[in-house]
Amino acid sequence: MNPLAQQLNDTIERENANVYAVLSGLGKAIYFPKVGILSQSAEAKAKAKKFNATIGIALENGQPMHLKVIQDTLSAYEPKDLYEYAPPAGKPELRTAWRAKMIEENPSLESKSFGNPIVTNALTHGLSIVADLFADTGDAVIIPNKNWENYELTFGIRRGAEMVEYPLYNEANRFNSAGLREALLAQKGKGKAIVLLNFPNNPTGYTPGPQEGDEIVAVIKEAAEAGINVVAVTDDAYFGLFFEDSMHESLFGKLVDLHPRVLAVKIDGATKEEYVWGFRVGFITYASPSADLLSALEQKTLGIIRATISSGPHPSQTFVLRGIKSPEFTAQKEEKYTIMKRRANRVKQLLDSGRYGDIWEYYPFNSGYFMCLKLKTADAETVRTHLLNTYGIGTIALGETDLRVAFSCIEELNLEELFDSIYRAVQDVSSAKSGV
Repeated sequence: MNPLAQQLNDTIERENANVYAVLSGLGKAIYFPKVGILSQSAEAKAKAKKFNATIGIALENGQPMHLKVIQDTLSAYEPKDLYEYAPPAGKPELRTAWRAKMIEENPSLESKSFGNPIVTNALTHGLSIVADLFADTGDAVIIPNKNWENYELTFGIRRGAEMVEYPLYNEANRFNSAGLREALLAQKGKGKAIVLLNFPNNPTGYTPGPQEGDEIVAVIKEAAEAGINVVAVTDDAYFGLFFEDSMHESLFGKLVDLHPRVLAVKIDGATKEEYVWGFRVGFITYASPSADLLSALEQKTLGIIRATISSGPHPSQTFVLRGIKSPEFTAQKEEKYTIMKRRANRVKQLLDSGRYGDIWEYYPFNSGYFMCLKLKTADAETVRTHLLNTYGIGTIALGETDLRVAFSCIEELNLEELFDSIYRAVQDVSSAKSGV
């Protein structure tokens, strides 16, 4: 094993043997090179005052070389903030600004010990880093049965982990903390589990209430006390889009310093929060009372980044940083939130109006981009294709009964037509099935 990797492992094991125990084989082997092109370039940047012939970019007239046809469209930005490589951990000013934003929006983090967010190529990349560092073949990854399909690809297909599902809702249509508890405690023999907590949930748009949140935290603590090392990952892709009386903070704040056997990891980003989907700017943040442990996890994370994408795109990091620091940022974000909330409320108003009879019910939703219908009289995939081919409307079929509708991308004035069309499509399919 490389001495740098061994040194990081020794630090992690010394600071928290439970965290060392949940590292995957790759997680133990990975490291960030301290002696190499990046480190030598950094040293030269600080000391080479005459000529710096280390970095793999081109310079002209003291700034990064660029094409005028590109710079003309980006004239509000200095070339140094666009064309140079961003550091593997991300633009330092952006990391600092995002950490401050996290604390402002999650007051429970104010006095907690957690690391500086590391920039990822959006949230999927952050989840992939978690999978690389902590998931080995056969490790349990615990998710609800209503989940984002990319989890299976990221943890199951790529890393060979076992996806363990539990029902998202209980009989009262609330978060099924008992199901989570059963799935988690079943891993006692393995002594390890990765728990993915995605709220607002994709595909249902559900966020637990404060009491349900406390129940989730209590379950994870119970598992830790039972001897299970838990990597508790909050996938906060849709953070902030809370429309009703749900939790309005990430569970990350309650998971920080919960128990020595619990490693809390926050995955979030500007993608959905700031409506910049194509920018691909996300973050991964670790929590621990040990600064040395946080540093070691950061170095291993940088090793994964260096070995895969090398570093994230610089321009989009600059754009997000400028947005966050703008005095108009909060007001503009509130404006978009209001639009999203009105769409969600209109959907709920339509579904509760009684106009659609008894051909479906809907899963509870109170946040995010989506909601899910549970069809009673027709197959979801058949309805999806009929909607697409006959009505020119796209939806997502999940299993036999569930149809996901992204109200986020439908203007409020068009929502009535959308659901009326879905209703007609279900009737069409149901009639054809019965031979009417």
